[in-house]
Parts: sequence; structure tokens; C-alpha cells
Amino acid sequence: MSDETLNGAAAPADAQQGPTFTVEKLYVKDVSFEAPNAPQVFNEQGQPDLQMKLNQKVQRLAENAFEVSLGITLTCTLNGKTAYLAEVEQAGVFGLGGMDEQLLDAMLGIQCPSILYPYASAAIGQLITAGGFPPFPMQPINFDGLYAETLRQRAAQLGQGDSLADAETAGNA
Repeated sequence: MSDETLNGAAAPADAQQGPTFTVEKLYVKDVSFEAPNAPQVFNEQGQPDLQMKLNQKVQRLAENAFEVSLGITLTCTLNGKTAYLAEVEQAGVFGLGGMDEQLLDAMLGIQCPSILYPYASAAIGQLITAGGFPPFPMQPINFDGLYAETLRQRAAQLGQGDSLADAETAGNA
């Protein structure tokens, strides 16, 4: 009987179809904090200048397993002197299967860093506070917009004679 229903029972494992996405592991891969001008910088007056840099790396671990790393570097200067430099590389192992290359690339470039960002942001905040500085509330990041910009940059590279295989996969930050 091919029309038999399972009456609420789970389908066999090999019957699973369609895309799959799992978060296997989240972890801090690297962390650093420097306050090179402490304690003198605590007496400085003025408006701090904050610069934030993001970077993302993707590494294929197995056919359906990827490590995605999101790096955040936050540099605070005050009156031309570095008050602090906080760096966090938050990483995760993600399982992605049953996807075409375009969907896979989008998931690695949007969904994975969106999951990692709150953890990286919290770690940066803890470092800054532990370093004796006022907290820096990090704003949400639009990874959809960053990914769209990455696609535009890839298209421009392809227009200059490069191949898609040479373009960096899912590097949107």
C-alpha cells in the first residue's frame, strides 16, 4: 500500500528531503583585549572615537559541515591615543545539507553570522567593561545588506574576467 500514512510516526531517516540546517557547536576561537595607555587614559577628557571592523571566514569541514568565524575588532581612541582594542573571533560549526550552491552561499553569508553576532557582541562588551571602560552597546548588523553588497562586489569582479570559483565564498563582512 503506497498510500499508507505513518499515523504520527516519524518518517525513516533516509526519507528526509529538502534543505537541512543545524547548529552543531558555538565557541570563542580567539579573544584579545589591550589598554596600552592605561591607567593614564582613564584621566583623559574628550569624545572617544570608535572604529569597528568585521570579517568573516568560512571553511568546509566535511560535505555538509562548515566552520563559520565572525571576527569583530573594536578600537577606541581618545585624543589620538588608543584607549583600548578589543577583538573577538566567534565561531560555529554548522550543518547544511540539501541546498543548491546559491542557497548554501546565502545561508553561510547571512544566517550563520546572524547567529554568531550576538555572542561576539556580548564577548566584546564583557571585555570592555572588564577593562574598566564604559560599556559600548553594539548595534544590530544587517547581514542581508552586507551579503547583497558582497554579491555586487563579486559581480564586479566577474566583470573584470575573474571566475565565480575564484570569488571568496560567503565573505560578507
